Amino acid sequence: MAAPLAALTLVTGCAENYAAEGAAAGAAAGVLADETGVVDTDTGTAAAVGAAVGAAAGYFIDKDDGCDGYNREGELDDDCRGQPGYPD
Repeated sequence: MAAPLAALTLVTGCAENYAAEGAAAGAAAGVLADETGVVDTDTGTAAAVGAAVGAAAGYFIDKDDGCDGYNREGELDDDCRGQPGYPD
C-alpha cells in the first residue's frame, strides 16, 4: 500500500491541477457510497465512477495560482492571461 501511495505522491507533485488527487478521493468516495448502500452497484463500478468524477472536478482546480504557460494540448493557463508575453 505504501508504494502506490508514494508513486501517486510523486506523480501528483508535478501536476498543475488536482486531477489525480480528485480521482483518488472520488474512488474512495465511490467505494464508501457503495459500502454504505447509497448506490446500488458493485464496488469496482462505484470506484470507477467516483474516480472519473473526482478527476474531472480536480482538473479544473489550479494548484499554485501561478502562470504555468501552455499545457501539452496548447491551452493557456488562465493565470497567464494579461501577463507579459501572453495574450489577454
